[in-house]
Amino acid sequence: MHEKLRSSFSSLLGNKGFTDDAEVMAPWLTDWRGRYHGKAAAMLSPSSTEEVQAVVRLCSEHGVAIVPQGGNSGMVAGATPDESGNAVLLSLRRMDAIAMDRIEEGLVLCEAGVILQNLHDALAEEGRRFPLTLGGKGSATVGGLISTNAGGTQVLRHGTMRALVAGLEAVLPDGSVIDGTAALKKDNRGFDLQQLFMGSEGTLGIVTRAVLKTAPALIDRCAAWIGVSSPHTAYRLLRFLEERSADRLEGFELIPHETAEATIAHLPGTRAPLTNPSAWYVLAEWVQDRADQEPPRILAERLLSEGAERGLIEDAVPSANEAQAETFWRIRDSISEAERALGPALQHDISVPVAAMPDFIEHASARIEKDYPGTQAIAFGHLGDGNVHFHVRAPDGIEAEKWYRDDGETISGSVYRMVVEAGGSISAEHGIGRAKRQELARLTPPARLNMLAAVKRELDPKGIMNPGKILLTAD
Repeated sequence: MHEKLRSSFSSLLGNKGFTDDAEVMAPWLTDWRGRYHGKAAAMLSPSSTEEVQAVVRLCSEHGVAIVPQGGNSGMVAGATPDESGNAVLLSLRRMDAIAMDRIEEGLVLCEAGVILQNLHDALAEEGRRFPLTLGGKGSATVGGLISTNAGGTQVLRHGTMRALVAGLEAVLPDGSVIDGTAALKKDNRGFDLQQLFMGSEGTLGIVTRAVLKTAPALIDRCAAWIGVSSPHTAYRLLRFLEERSADRLEGFELIPHETAEATIAHLPGTRAPLTNPSAWYVLAEWVQDRADQEPPRILAERLLSEGAERGLIEDAVPSANEAQAETFWRIRDSISEAERALGPALQHDISVPVAAMPDFIEHASARIEKDYPGTQAIAFGHLGDGNVHFHVRAPDGIEAEKWYRDDGETISGSVYRMVVEAGGSISAEHGIGRAKRQELARLTPPARLNMLAAVKRELDPKGIMNPGKILLTAD
């Protein structure tokens, strides 16, 4: 970066908003999984939309690439710059204001850098909640959640971020702003421009503020840890519970026994919820958000009893209190952390039609383990919305980088090919980033790729917005 541009950034953002110190930037130049590394000419941390505009205009004028970043907790290196060191890292973490003046409408206005856990805490004080949560809620930011169209464990009832954003503000690659924070319920001025930014991973512009939909605070909830014999049985249980729960079933997570066991061992002071092990477990949750509803524990106990009578459940324990419910969810939310501690693994965030998921889990797992001896396939996650995390663990004793280099691409290619054959998507909620560009190009129909590339070229003709992400052709 030449000195004149460096001086411009420094003058604009001050000491809190500008640094090119390598040690300060270092933690933000590696992805969460530690597999992708990059360099940056500087890290810029604006404190307002106006400062973001000014930064983008300077970058556009000088042809400098911008890599937007929220909590840096993504799974596909979508916020990691390349090795050239020519790009600037644009951190939104200083933009963390929350405005409650529309809370009576069920809406909250957040800046992009608001951490999800902080949003949860702020809304709880108002008797409301934001019905999206995930394991990384202590670091994930609103802007990042929108840019990756995050899902999490409550999609079954509330949908992904696309369904929870009522309006947003974004800075375009030329520094202009599109402002939809009025959050109109009806706006028929052509196609929905705001939806373009949801899932675009910062390649079309930078989300700076968003109006999010909230829900009433929970009066009570009941989580249940349920033993089942197979993914097929879990699917039948899902359909039974959906039919009988009157839209109060908010979570339905599938976890294999080995994964649950390893995660429990990883968490100090945690023990298995059930005395008798099952091959698979379901973590289901029912909620109460109106006074006239049946208490969720009573509802859960009745449905679990009926499920057992139908042969769908081997054993189950409903949470007796909030602390026990939190323990069940802590096990689920810690799976990725525990898996990472066990050694090298390839992670695939995939979706197929919900009804097809049990067959996919069984057939894909058997195929991978047969074709790549010594590996272990592990599928867990959001069975209720057809999205599981399909991990492939390396053979014991193998050197991680050698395995990633020699077998990683081939194994992932096999997984993604089976996903496409099952009518699914190679990315359900984590995005494409740097990690999945090759597979997106290889397995996506040309018409879809052409439309993605056309939108990118039109909105970002200079190619400065998060280059090297999503599309191979947009570098």
